[in-house]
Order: sequence, then structure tokens, then C-alpha cells
Amino acid sequence: MNTFKFALTLIFISLSSVACKNEVKNNKSEKSITKSFIKYAKGFEIQQFNDYKKVIIKAPYNGSKETFEFILTPNKTTKNNEITIPVNSIVVTSTTHIPMLELLNVENKLIGYPNTDYVSSVKTRALINNGKIKELGNEESINTELLLDLNPNVVMGFSINSNSKMFSTIQQFGIPVILNGDWLEETPLGRAEWIKLFGVLFNKEKQADSIFNEIEKNYLEAKSIALNATNQPTIISGGLFKDIWNLPAGNSFEATFLKDANTNYLWKNTEGKGSLSLNIENVFEKGKDADIWISPSFHTSLEDLKTSNAIYSQFNAFKNKTIYSFINKRGEKGGFIYFELAPARPDLVLKDIIKIAHPELLKDYELTFFEQLK
Repeated sequence: MNTFKFALTLIFISLSSVACKNEVKNNKSEKSITKSFIKYAKGFEIQQFNDYKKVIIKAPYNGSKETFEFILTPNKTTKNNEITIPVNSIVVTSTTHIPMLELLNVENKLIGYPNTDYVSSVKTRALINNGKIKELGNEESINTELLLDLNPNVVMGFSINSNSKMFSTIQQFGIPVILNGDWLEETPLGRAEWIKLFGVLFNKEKQADSIFNEIEKNYLEAKSIALNATNQPTIISGGLFKDIWNLPAGNSFEATFLKDANTNYLWKNTEGKGSLSLNIENVFEKGKDADIWISPSFHTSLEDLKTSNAIYSQFNAFKNKTIYSFINKRGEKGGFIYFELAPARPDLVLKDIIKIAHPELLKDYELTFFEQLK
């Protein structure tokens, strides 16, 4: 299964100029500090002070050891590492950020986005169609001139390394850029908990906490229900890309869903938090008799699978028509609903997989993301 960011052209951000590092000093009082309760997410921290708040972003790309700090204050400020809250306008750069805004009912604060065709949400698409959200070009080269004209209070970006200087110009013009590392979280609930970062930006901490607590409750209840299953169906995942079969490693975000759904994912004991790249012979030998096949790359039908490679039709899951994919559920412009919404709603992803693996446990539940290939 492709990683969550597969459908997005990743934005390369210059971390050296994006945010203020640990050594930045400020003259604000640091008495009566408390920390917001972050239970699962490892990539950020929120600290509460008497008259301001501090957001700490930790290692927001692979291999990073840096942390980046932002002071959130109700006062007007022109410092690059200070943000006036509540935020009244924002630019985000990943579709995964959009459900967070919508859950907090602040999608109307979004004023710009790169490659708006990727956006699937009906509510946000309406804002795009009405001209409320401006097209900022593509992710590799955002139209910085237009972005500067929009002059958002903050830009929410993401990065896979520190090679590019994409957002350095934006920062130099006094617009803070926060790197969002939700995609690096190791657990589904860890990713969903990033709604608390959006909550503090919009002075909606209590609402963000309440929303996350409900998602957590739903997820853990579904996980508990899955334990009542009388069998563990064997699972394979992913598909071929240029003769290499990519599938989730045993400690990955995707494999966690399969574990929590009480299934027997055949690569559950492998090391790694990303993807495994295997040859077709290894996958066929181990997975040909699997009961269920989840996320067969970007194939949209059984015929499409068979046409792309005849060996697919030799898997039992193909013969039994127990192949499920999220690829066919798309937005108005073709964006994948799963890629956009799943990180914010892991409870729905888990319920989907439980419904697929143990349909008797969720008789009245209808699949949100996945559907059976025909």
C-alpha cells in the first residue's frame, strides 16, 4: 500500500529558514508553565504560560534532530517566530490539513492552497469554486508572489528533508511557516492528535480536545469489538510498481490498522515503519493463499488487475473476489478521499477494515473509504 502522501507531490522546505530554533530567546515571563496533554503524538508539544503559549515542533522530517518554536500571543506581533492568535487566515499545503480545519469549523479561514484539484471535501471545494480559496500553483513551486499578496497569518507546510528553500522567501516577508510532521507519526491516533495544533492556533483547544477524545473513544471501542472475532483472516496488501511489490512494514501506520482490526497480516513481524519493497516471487509464495487483499495499488477493478499482470489472478483473494481498495472513492476533481480524510479519522479506517475482515461484528456499518473490487 502506498504511503499516505503518495498522491501528493511533496513540498520541499528549507528548514534552516522556516522557523525559529531552540536557541531563540524571548522576553516573556515563563512562570506558571503547564503542558497541554498530548497522549499519542510525538511530533509536537504545546506549553501554556501566563500570557502566551508556545508550540514546539519536533523533528518534522526524516532524520531531523531539530526543534522549532513558535510563540502564540493575543498581541499583534511582527516577529517571525511569533503568531497572533486566534489566526484569521491560513494557507495549508497538504490535503490532510483540511479535515482538521473542517472539524474545528474554521475552513473559511483557509485562503490559499497549492493544486486545489487534489481537494475532495465538499465543503472546502465549495469555497474553492466560489473563489474564497486561491490556487497557489503546484507543490514544487508555490506561487510565492500570490501567497505574499494573500498575506496569511500563518502557512502550514510539510517537508521530507531540508534540501529546498521553498518557504524561505515567505518567512523573510514576515509570514510564519509551521512544519506539520503528522505524517511521521507511528500510530493512527498519533496522526489524528495533530488537530490539537490547529486548535491552539484558532483558540479552540477545548473543541480540539473534545473532537480528538471522541475519535479516540470510537477507535478504541472498535479495536475492542475486533477482539470478539472468532478467526483472524490472513491479509496481504499493496501491489506491483515497476516489478517491485510495495507493502506496509510490520511497524508501519498501515500495519497498525490491520493489527488493531484483529487480522493476521502476513508481514506483521517485519521490521520498519515504512514500506517493504519485495519481488513478486516472494509475495506470491507467502501471500497466494491469503484470505483478503487490501489496497492493491491503484487498480480500480479485477479486470484492471488481471490486465496489468496475469499473476494477480492466481492469488486466492482474486479468485474469491475479496480484494478491497479506497481508490475508487474520489472527490469532484479526482482527489482521493482516503488520503485526505483518513489521518484525521482513523476510527473510520479501523471500522472499515473490521467490517471487511469480520463483517459479523459491524452488521449495520457501511464502508467509508474502501470498497470491494468488481
